[in-house]
Amino acid sequence: MRSSCVLLAALVALAAYYIYIPLPSSVSDPWKLMLLDATFRGAQQVSNLIHYLGLSHHLLALNFIIVSFGKKSAWSSAQVKVTDTDFDGVEVRVFEGPPKPEEPLKRSVVYVHGGGWALASAKIRYYDELCTAMAEELNAVIVSIEYRLVPKVYFPEQINDVVRATKYFLEPKVLEKYMVDPGRICISGDSAGGNLAAAVGQQFTQDASLKNKLKLQALIYPVLQALDFNTPSYQQNMNTPILPRYVMVKYWVDYFKGNYDFVEAMIVNNHTSLDVEEAAALRARLNWTSLLPASIVKNYKPVVQTTGNARIVRELPQLLDARSAPLIADQVVLQDLPKTYILTCEHDVLRDDGIMYAKRLESAGVEVTLDYFEDGFHGCMIFTSWPTNFSVGIRTRNSYINWLDQNL
Repeated sequence: MRSSCVLLAALVALAAYYIYIPLPSSVSDPWKLMLLDATFRGAQQVSNLIHYLGLSHHLLALNFIIVSFGKKSAWSSAQVKVTDTDFDGVEVRVFEGPPKPEEPLKRSVVYVHGGGWALASAKIRYYDELCTAMAEELNAVIVSIEYRLVPKVYFPEQINDVVRATKYFLEPKVLEKYMVDPGRICISGDSAGGNLAAAVGQQFTQDASLKNKLKLQALIYPVLQALDFNTPSYQQNMNTPILPRYVMVKYWVDYFKGNYDFVEAMIVNNHTSLDVEEAAALRARLNWTSLLPASIVKNYKPVVQTTGNARIVRELPQLLDARSAPLIADQVVLQDLPKTYILTCEHDVLRDDGIMYAKRLESAGVEVTLDYFEDGFHGCMIFTSWPTNFSVGIRTRNSYINWLDQNL
């Protein structure tokens, strides 16, 4: 009996040691966040073991775990009709909100889910619930895109999938089928999905062949650049759930089918050092000492290496491509973008990407709403139902949908 108690106490102590991580007091529901992070870390470690044993690619294994525990069939309710179909060969899940007699045509949001270009799905519970809520509360048609993922495809195929599906949806006959107003369409996404939405938004402004244009873009804690992994938010939140800096850099390398040997060098900005000529002209476009307010900059210092590893950019030129890093786009591209919403969270390595993009857009004459949550963390907006219901998740979702309701 005594040995059993000792063993139990040891197991409890080990579990507590694994789960506990120091978090700022201002973050929403800290113990719940620790449990969520520990669950995700555990899944990552299992997938890494599967990869090590040669059974599957670690991202395929991890996504299998995520989708297996969260996949939801296309189930319609009395208020929202949900169907799985494809738009020009790209799988989509369409959510049709309730019609309004006084509005024969509905507004619409094309939504792109997050997951580091490698994980999650339009068909998992978190995104299904988000899009269902949007369809019902906005009386809208929501098109959630099931784009292909790493390692089955790499940059720029994810962008191509979103472009293809969105262009198909914008065709007059398709909008007519879903009874959508061609003048009231928004593109939106979170995290890597926000990256893809921003890239598509920029591409569509330059596409003269498009008859129907996007009215809005709404970006939720978007990934917007891979040149500087030492912005104040990257430095402050380097070990913060759900997206530590090391993990974000690995997602970038995976997206470009790069070499993991580059990760440590990229973390200290060796890939954009002063001797990397290709990066010199772009560095000013994300000069956070001028783009961020003093309240964000605080006492953080830029990390600019004099000499670095020019081989990284030579082998991964995608790092400096505005399609992967919308923050570094030319000003002439930015000035044609539609009214924009950007949601950022304090406890997120990507916070400053969003703030800098908002500043560049405003400088280009674009109307921007920057929605900041002091207790927010990366990914929080999709965590609104038990057992992963966070107060900041509910508030961010409500704020996002409210902005769409007022502007779309």
